[in-house]
Amino acid sequence: MRTTNLVPTTTIPTEFSMAGVEQPCYTLINFPTDSEPYNEMQLKLDLEKGDTKKKIEALKKVIGIILSGEKIPGLLMIIIRFVLPLQDHTIKKLLLIFWEIVPKTTPDGKLRQEMILVCDAYRKDLQHPNEFIRGSTLRFLCKLKEPELLEPLMPAIRACLEHRHSYVRRNAVLAIFTIYRNFEFLIPDAPELIANFLETEQDMSCKRNAFLMLLHADQERALTYLSSRLDSVHGFGDILQLVIVELIYKVCHANPLERSRFIRTVYGLLNAPSAAVRYEAAGTLVTLSNAPAAIKAAAACYIDLIVKESDNNVKLIVVGRLSALREEGGEAAARALPDLAMDVLRVLQSSDLDVRKHTLQLALDLVSSRHAEELVGVLRKEAARAQSADHDDGPKYRQLLVRALHKATLKFPEVAGSVAPALLELLGDGSEAAAHDVMLFLRAALHNFTDLRDLVYQKLLECAPAIRVGKIARSALWLLAQFADSPARAEAALNMLTEVIPSLTTGEEKEESEGAAAKPQQDTSAPRQLVTSDGTYASQSAFNLPTNNSSPVAAGPGLWAALGEGEPFTAACACSALCKLSLKLSDSKLATQAIHLAAKLLAHHKQHSGSASAQSGLTADDLEHGALCVLAASARPAVVRGALLGGASRALANLLALPDRAADLLDDSDKEREPKRLEPAVEVESGIVFAQLAGAGGAAQHHDMFELALSKALQGRTTGISEERGKLSKVTQLTGFSDPVYAEAIVSVNQYDIVLDVLVVNQTDDTLQNCTVELATLGDLRLVERPSGVVLAPRDYATIKAHVKVASTENGIIFGNIVYEVSGASMDRGVVVLNDIHIDIVDYIQPAACSDADFRQMWAEFEWENKVSVNTNITDLREYLQHLLASTNMKCLTPEKALSGQCGFMAANLYARSIFGEDALANLSIETPLHKPNSPVVGHVRIRAKSQGMALSLGDKINMMHKTPPQKPSTPPSNPTPAA
Repeated sequence: MRTTNLVPTTTIPTEFSMAGVEQPCYTLINFPTDSEPYNEMQLKLDLEKGDTKKKIEALKKVIGIILSGEKIPGLLMIIIRFVLPLQDHTIKKLLLIFWEIVPKTTPDGKLRQEMILVCDAYRKDLQHPNEFIRGSTLRFLCKLKEPELLEPLMPAIRACLEHRHSYVRRNAVLAIFTIYRNFEFLIPDAPELIANFLETEQDMSCKRNAFLMLLHADQERALTYLSSRLDSVHGFGDILQLVIVELIYKVCHANPLERSRFIRTVYGLLNAPSAAVRYEAAGTLVTLSNAPAAIKAAAACYIDLIVKESDNNVKLIVVGRLSALREEGGEAAARALPDLAMDVLRVLQSSDLDVRKHTLQLALDLVSSRHAEELVGVLRKEAARAQSADHDDGPKYRQLLVRALHKATLKFPEVAGSVAPALLELLGDGSEAAAHDVMLFLRAALHNFTDLRDLVYQKLLECAPAIRVGKIARSALWLLAQFADSPARAEAALNMLTEVIPSLTTGEEKEESEGAAAKPQQDTSAPRQLVTSDGTYASQSAFNLPTNNSSPVAAGPGLWAALGEGEPFTAACACSALCKLSLKLSDSKLATQAIHLAAKLLAHHKQHSGSASAQSGLTADDLEHGALCVLAASARPAVVRGALLGGASRALANLLALPDRAADLLDDSDKEREPKRLEPAVEVESGIVFAQLAGAGGAAQHHDMFELALSKALQGRTTGISEERGKLSKVTQLTGFSDPVYAEAIVSVNQYDIVLDVLVVNQTDDTLQNCTVELATLGDLRLVERPSGVVLAPRDYATIKAHVKVASTENGIIFGNIVYEVSGASMDRGVVVLNDIHIDIVDYIQPAACSDADFRQMWAEFEWENKVSVNTNITDLREYLQHLLASTNMKCLTPEKALSGQCGFMAANLYARSIFGEDALANLSIETPLHKPNSPVVGHVRIRAKSQGMALSLGDKINMMHKTPPQKPSTPPSNPTPAA
């Protein structure tokens, strides 16, 4: 940000000041870093004899010099004499900034004599005929902290309350409010004065400021004014209505008996024209009353806001508020909200995918069995509409709808009959992103709903010949073979496969094969990377590699494209399905036909393995798998029969019995934003507060939702790790103990910016002037403002703060030095070089979760990979994994059951997401040598990310992790000594 003119951005000062904030910041000014050094004589000359343009430029330079920590006492009187009398509006605006930042007191704390002249200028500006100058001066007086300057101005400030222009009057109210709050003795009758002003005022902004002052200074007067106008609140402006809602909230929580008096007013504000007023009124209503009618009215207001509001961020906030209402409302919300589940689905008209995702999740949580059929009907219509819509997020939205229908079926089994046909229509050729979720639903439906099995099986038989994607074809073939419970179903599946697999004896195919073999073409495509389900690369022998690469969707008619010309594993799965069908067929002729089909498929791939016309050939493993299936179906041993027919059913039942088998609509990062009901943690020694016995004082201890919201906004994102370790763990020593200036910094990372709290200590017996911390950054960091200089007395110390903005998830370095001048005749200049501050990538990474399919898709798409070799002294595989997770802040996606046991080898997938939305994938492949006990873990960690910086930074973090020993959790003593 570079600005050439200094126009201040001033905030309205209220009492919303939080603990921990040193001083409120009213004005942000930016200066170019490449500005030339100033010449004091030239500045004096320009301010004294220059024209208006030169005086403006000189005044800007003076402001910049003072903000950088330097003092120019000789210019104060020149500005008072030659600049202060000017009537130019730009100069007057700059002078307000100058008087705000210039030191007004002497070193002993007394007011400077020159400020009396300035005070007279303030008084003249408060009586200026121009309303802008009057209003700007009144806003400036809100920032003054010297009562000696304000006392002579009080009559002029009071007179501004009667000015003809509303801009002057509303700023006069704010000035009186601030002065009364800071220096009550200057205007002790301020509440009475403002109450009388409020009775006669007509401008809505002036009434809002006056009412706001009474709210914080004298609630009784504000309550009296509101009580006399309860019936006309709906005609007030939105800015005044917001303050009225806040007053009602505070009064009703301080005195619960007042709720019945004001709750009707809050109900009426639910229909206010302003969206902000309706939102605040709905939030206040549910805190005043937990009756089902109040919760239903507030929820209906929220839904109306979501539908009518165009900003997607606002939609997400209000949807989150609805979810919180469902969690916190208890039994009353459980009775009131299900009736609004169908109204929530109106939000699906939004085009934003995140809004739709949270809306579907909320609707599924709210709906009851009474509205289940209606919900499924709406989702079916939405799926049909989304299938014809041409939008970038169309496939993902259809996938969300499939998952929502799946979850609705699990929650309400009675709707499964209407869901299954609708989802099979979305199957298509299998190229849709939702096809995999459709197969997951069919697997659960065929297993759980026996009465619908015939209908679903028949529909699947009709859709299967059109599937061309290998992964979906494998799922469909397995389902057809697994659930062919009756001979009729098995025969129908066999007939379908017989029609799909062509004959191998046609002359045309032989001619095509011979012609293609006569003209072999050299394959110039890049070698294919095969990734297994755990993220590791599959190994293949050079002797059994297929001649040509296969594409995910092979060319050809329907299912035969996947079986004959698609991925080689699909043909092996088809042989397994035919083997299972053969075992289930009671007719020996049909069973032999199934075996012949499997053999025919293997022969086709064997025949075309060296031909360029075929797009794939079977690997050695696939060929062996298919041959074993044919042999097993022919010999029919009891062990194989029991494994294929009974074992598969038991395995599927155990799999579906696991919790949360349905794909979640929300990913891990979204679930963090979802409200969660936390069990209250009460300290052992905390007292018990009885509301009935506490009186008004005890009731006032209730947490104010307005203060809590502001506190959360100022606090930003927090992590449990930083809270546990505390600030002292973030202290970085910047200089040595023997340096003239000792410095250390507390590095606090708050979402998108870094705050450096630098402690500077003067270890000499001299006064150090213009002691400045000069910082520079390396990486994707940017220094927001240059820290101002300070003057350090002998053995004195000071705290300097610097802010650094973060743009991406990369390791960054902050470096610099401390520059100071030793007071005296020589004015020696000293420099102390600072240690580098390394910004850790872990501060921006948060553990996240994703499905196995999403992990593999991102692994294939991300182009940056960083392979890190494991170099550690840790000998246990699980201990190394835990150390890696704790150091990189990633989450292990591999189930605990897959990691259990001791086999000397471990493969795990890790996933994390940065606060900027960047995904980071890692695959861990480690082992311990078999014949070397207590030898360290060896292996490697593969990292993949969309950006190069993310991959490199994570790799550096893992390399640094190898040099640090793992932190073992502290365990309590086994036999603690009882307290006396």
